[in-house]
Amino acid sequence: MEPGTRIVRHAAVCAAALLLCTGLTTTASAETITASADNTTVSADSATSGADPLAVQLDAYWTPARMEAALPVAPFKGNGAGTAETGASPAVDGPRPGEYIPPSRSFDGIPQAGTFFWTDATGTGRTCSGSVVRSPGHDLVLSAGHCLKGYAGTSPERHLAFVPQYHDSLKPFGIFPVRVNGVYVPQQYYDLGEHAGAAYDFAFATTEPNQDGTRLEDAVGGVRLLTGTGYYHAPVRMIGYPAGAEKPLECWSWTTRWDSDDPADPGTFPRIACDAFVGGTSGGPMLVPWPGGWAVVGVIGGYHTGGNTPQISYSAYFGTATEALYRAAVTGAPPAGPGLTAG
Repeated sequence: MEPGTRIVRHAAVCAAALLLCTGLTTTASAETITASADNTTVSADSATSGADPLAVQLDAYWTPARMEAALPVAPFKGNGAGTAETGASPAVDGPRPGEYIPPSRSFDGIPQAGTFFWTDATGTGRTCSGSVVRSPGHDLVLSAGHCLKGYAGTSPERHLAFVPQYHDSLKPFGIFPVRVNGVYVPQQYYDLGEHAGAAYDFAFATTEPNQDGTRLEDAVGGVRLLTGTGYYHAPVRMIGYPAGAEKPLECWSWTTRWDSDDPADPGTFPRIACDAFVGGTSGGPMLVPWPGGWAVVGVIGGYHTGGNTPQISYSAYFGTATEALYRAAVTGAPPAGPGLTAG
C-alpha cells in the first residue's frame, strides 16, 4: 500500500478511534501475530500461581505515599540523542513546519499499560513505561531496550517491578516483580549501543505473580504483538507515563516512516506526532485496535531513544529481530548480555 493512502485527516482519525475503541474487550489468549506465512498461535491456561513472597513484600512497601514520592530516573526519552552530539539541525528530530500535532490528555490508564518501580541499596524510584503482551506464561511486559538494559542479568544493581494501570498513587492490580535474569534485550543493542543500535531498541521483561499469586496477564489481559506490519498505521493510540506525573498520557494519531538522516542513529523507524510525550514515556506502547482488544506495533524509543522533542516520538521497527526476542523470552532461553556474542 502506498504511504499516502495511510495518512488521514486528524478529524477522521479521532472519529475512527472513538468508534473502534467502543465495545472492544481484552482477551487473555497467548499469541504473537506476524505478517509472515508462519504465524504462530500458542495458548496456556490461566491458573493462579502461589503468592510470591517478594511481591508480598513489595506490595507492603510501596504505599501510596512512597509511590507518589518515587523520583523518576534516567533513561529519559531523547536522553543523549545523536542530534546534539553530531551537530545536526534540530529540524531532523521534531515537528515539520506547519505540521499538525495531535493533543494528548491525562487519564487513568488502561489495565494493559503501566510503569516500573525500582529499589536498590540506596533508594527507590520510578522509570519508563511498558505494556503487557500476550504470552504462553502470561507474564510478559514489553518496553524499550534503553529502559530495561540496566536491570538485566543475574545480579542487577536495581530490582524492578511492574505496576499495571498505575495512577494517582494506586496499584489497582497489585505489583509484579520482574524475574531475576528475566530481562531480554537484543544482543545487537548491547553490541552496537543505544545510538548505533537504535533499530533494536525494544525489550521484554518476564514477571513473577503478584501478591495474590495471580499472573500478570491473568490479572489485566494483554495486547497482541504485531511484527512485520509496516510503518503506516492509523489510528494509533499512544500511551506513556511522564516522569513525575501521577497519571499516564494518551494521544490518538498515526504512524509514518522515518528514514534516519543522522549517521549516529542509523535505520528506518515508525514516527508519530503527539504532544507532551516527555521523559518517562519511553517504552510506552503504540496501540492499534484489533479484534478482541488491542495490538502493539511499536514502543517509544529507537531513533534518538524516542525523540528529542515532546511533539514527535519514534519506535524501533518491529520485525524479525523483535519476533526472535519474543520467542527467546517465552521459551526461557538465556538472555543476551554485554559481550556475549559468539566469536
